Amino acid sequence: MDKAARNRVRDELLHRLAGPKVLIMGILNVTPDSFSDGGRHDGAAAAIAHAAQMKAEGADIVDVGGESTRPGAELVSADEEWARVSAAIEALATEDGLPVSIDTYKASVARRAAEAGAVIINDVWGMTLDADMAEAVAATGALVVITYNRGETDAGIDLRADMQGFFARSFEMAARHGIPREHILLDPGVGFSKTYEQNFGVLAHLDVLCETGCPVLVGVSRKSFIGRLSGHPVDQRLIGTLAANLDSVQRGASVLRVHDVAPHREALDMIEAIGKAR
Repeated sequence: MDKAARNRVRDELLHRLAGPKVLIMGILNVTPDSFSDGGRHDGAAAAIAHAAQMKAEGADIVDVGGESTRPGAELVSADEEWARVSAAIEALATEDGLPVSIDTYKASVARRAAEAGAVIINDVWGMTLDADMAEAVAATGALVVITYNRGETDAGIDLRADMQGFFARSFEMAARHGIPREHILLDPGVGFSKTYEQNFGVLAHLDVLCETGCPVLVGVSRKSFIGRLSGHPVDQRLIGTLAANLDSVQRGASVLRVHDVAPHREALDMIEAIGKAR
């Protein structure tokens, strides 16, 4: 997909993000070791088939990841990460397909993915780990998901104040590099450098993100804090995931990043139908 076509896909997505409909970002992990679905979609054919299934189930965006971000996961080089994701991105990034997001914290992978057609860079380190990431976002014109990730856990912080400070610094960094404010989505970063209690806290204080005017993306799908509360293993956390996500929608979330697309689309359609009733 050439740059002009990529920009058309991006701009149409921006238009949808500004609308009332909550969008679903389907997770496509092409990794051998992701915490929930590692190894299931790590071949090109399997990845493409799963993306098609998620589109049929109602996904609006597909988020392709080539390195697990679970605690203790093995680090991979940029070349290895790109080798894992390249075939899927090149096949999926078309004008008539779902907009493609690249889940990476490496600027070089982000650049290559955008050149191949990705229109979102989903950085779980919020442009703080790779010093070249903000420049890569600006140069490619991609949208960026900035995740609240402090890099270290501190149970003693004022969570609201820390979130506000983190995103204020993110906006300053974006402005310095020429990233338009309207190209930024915010993620509360459930599971990243947080205590068990803080995972609930960032969701309870989602208004801190919503008040910025940026679309808010929530990614809690099957995460360990749900398992700790419910006692369920990773493949039995749909109810907890749905509950957290639907609560987030009520608090203003615009995008839900999920493994289980169909149940979320059905639940969101129900909420929308009730909201339209007279």
